[in-house]
Amino acid sequence: MLDLREPHEIIRQRRHQMIVHSYLYYVKDSPVIDDDKWQKWADELTDLQTKYPDACKLGFYDEAFADWNGSTGMHLPFDAWVQKRVKELYNV
Repeated sequence: MLDLREPHEIIRQRRHQMIVHSYLYYVKDSPVIDDDKWQKWADELTDLQTKYPDACKLGFYDEAFADWNGSTGMHLPFDAWVQKRVKELYNV
């Protein structure tokens, strides 16, 4: 299916997914998606950020994703916003 959203919209969504699902995996030990799905999103984010560097200036965890290569989410920030978001989405 063709995604008609702007690159910055997809980048923001993928960053959100990487942070939330990495927190669930590394901190809560309660993943809700499988590793293949996570890797697919991670690779897409890597490709988008490489192809559209100007679209990466979102004010949404820009520094955390500055050197993103999709290999792991262990280094991502798991701050109060992330914790609140996970609780809102998954009640974990």
